[in-house]
Parts: sequence; C-alpha cells; structure tokens
Amino acid sequence: MCVLIRIADSAILIVAVPEQICPTHREGVMEMATATTVESTKTRAVWADVAKGVCILLVVLWHTVNKHYLQVDWKIGGAIPAMWGFFGDQLMTLRMPLFFTISGMFAVSAFHRPWRVVVRSRVAKFLYLYLVWMLIHTAILWFTPSFDTLSARSLGQFAEQLTITPPNLWYLYALALYFVAAKALKRVPVPILLGAAALLAVVAAADLIATPGNRGSLLQNFVFFLLGLHLRPHIERLTQHTTWRRTGAIGAVYAIALLAMAATATQQTPTIWTAVSLIATVFGLSAAPLVARWTHIGAALSWLGRRTLPIYVIHMPILALLHVTLIGKLSNASPAVQTVLAVAYPVIVTALLVALCLLAEYGLKAARATWLFELASRRTRV
Repeated sequence: MCVLIRIADSAILIVAVPEQICPTHREGVMEMATATTVESTKTRAVWADVAKGVCILLVVLWHTVNKHYLQVDWKIGGAIPAMWGFFGDQLMTLRMPLFFTISGMFAVSAFHRPWRVVVRSRVAKFLYLYLVWMLIHTAILWFTPSFDTLSARSLGQFAEQLTITPPNLWYLYALALYFVAAKALKRVPVPILLGAAALLAVVAAADLIATPGNRGSLLQNFVFFLLGLHLRPHIERLTQHTTWRRTGAIGAVYAIALLAMAATATQQTPTIWTAVSLIATVFGLSAAPLVARWTHIGAALSWLGRRTLPIYVIHMPILALLHVTLIGKLSNASPAVQTVLAVAYPVIVTALLVALCLLAEYGLKAARATWLFELASRRTRV
C-alpha cells in the first residue's frame, strides 16, 4: 500500500493506493479523486456565484434608477420614483461590500503564491481590462453628454479618471489595487491591517476627505476585500451553518439599521455607514447559501454570477444610448402610461440591459474579440 498526496484547488488529497496497481491505473485513481474534490469545491462555491449574481443585478438596477429613471419628468408625482431612489441608495451598503468580500475570498489562493506567478492574472489583467473599457466608455459616452455619469472630456480628465478618480469601471481598478496593497502588506498583523482599513472606510464614508467620483467607494471597500481574504475560514463556517431563522434575524437587524440611518440622516456620521455595510454583508453571506438551494432561482443566479464581467463593463454604454433615445418620450408620455412605467420600468430595463450585455458578449466572442474580456496569453503570436 502506498500513499499519494496531491494538492488540488487548495485541498490536500491523501489517497491510499495498493502497490499492485500499475502506475497508469494509479494515476487514474488520483485523477478521479482530484475530480471529486474539485467538483465538491465547485458545489460549495455555488452560493458565492449566487451572491455575485444578486450583486450585479443590484448594480445594474441602481445605475438604471439613478442615471436614467430619476431623470424622467414624472408628471404623476414623485412618490413612486422617490421610493425607487431610496431603495437603490440604501442597498449601496450591500452590493459592493458583499461583492468585494467574495472577491477577497477568491483571491486567497493567489495571495499565497509568488508575485511572478500572480502579477499577470491578479494585477495586469484587471488594469488591462480597466484601460480597454475606459477607452470604449469614453468614446461612446462622448456622444451622450446629457447622460449623467462621469466621463472624460479631455486628455487631462482621462488621466485623472484613470488614476485617482475612477469612473464607473472602478471595480476593475479596485481589484488590482486591493490585491497589490494586500500582498504588499502581507507581513502586517491581520488585526492591525483590518483596523487601519476600517478606519479608512469610516473616514471616507463620513466625507472627512475629498472623495470625488468613485474615489470614496474605492477607499471604503478595501476593508471588505481584506475581510474576505483573511477571514475566509470564518466566512465559510458562517455559510455552511446558516439557517433561515438566523438569516431572518440578521435581515431584520439590517432593515432596522437602514431605516434608523435614513430617519436620522446619519449616513455621514463616522462609523455608521461602515457598520451598516458590515451588517449587510453578513446578511448577504447568510442568505446566499439558502437562495442557492432553490433549484431554479439558485441555478439562474449562479449562472449569472459567473458572467458578471461582461454585464459590468457593457451595461453603462447601452444604458446611456437607451437614455438619450427614450428620455424625451418617457417625459412626454401620458399620465396613465407613466403610472404603469413608474412601478415596473427599473426592473424591465435592468432585465433588458443584462440580456443585451450577454448577447453582446456572445457576439464579440464569436467575432474573436476575446481580447475585450481577457488579457491575451503570452504564448499568443501576433
């Protein structure tokens, strides 16, 4: 009897194989064991894809509401639009903190590898995508000046947005910067590092420093990336032992915290926003595994969660074109039409944007424009 040990996807396989099995068959046993472990890992990660799917839907919905829906001249009164605006603003505490927590969890394996191994996949890749899609966004948004979003109108503005005041694509920029910062600070004790990042988040959320554009979001969410990176075992235990009763209780606390923060207008009071975002993240981490158990909904959200990149980078230009095309028609629609649209329009547009983004991705990849979604391999010949 011999013992073979193999590391596969952060899991250590210890397989006892009889000596009489020939080397070829022995390797087959190892491949089967590895496949089983990888499949188990993928199964356990479904909840993370579900969470990512929810987060990307909330991102698209918020952009739809703030940059398009609320710009319509609603002649029916402002109650329904105001409710959509309130809903979108409050969920800012959930979507990006949860997104970055999961991103941090997915970066654990790369974090422990040498720089030369991961600099391409974890840094160069995201900076490359950030630059490519910034050029595309800037070119398209140049023709939609009435669309309310950050877009460069000069070379100087482009340079500023590329570096210190990131536009809507800031998530890609953050993934590269966060990983570099976390790895560079690897020797700093985790409690001190988390405390410093939390303090940075509090200062930025309280508007105690200048945070134009998405610079505030860039500073506020680093702590959540670090939480996912350094507290992954604790997060996994939370997700493995979650229950509806516990999730409901956390959800109730989150709802009360949101309402209290809104009622007292303490969003910029130091620690409040960051604390509510932490509660929101715990709620999201608790709820995602439960939603993943719903056969059809869980599968759909998980499928969507594995395709967040094309949705994230493509939806804003499409939304801008949609806005300049429809804003006049929507503002001049009859009260009856506006009443119907005021209720359902954000959901309809969000679904339409997601579908168009995925369709665009399919078409671009079919046209062999895969360079829009991934950094070309060094082995690729020019």
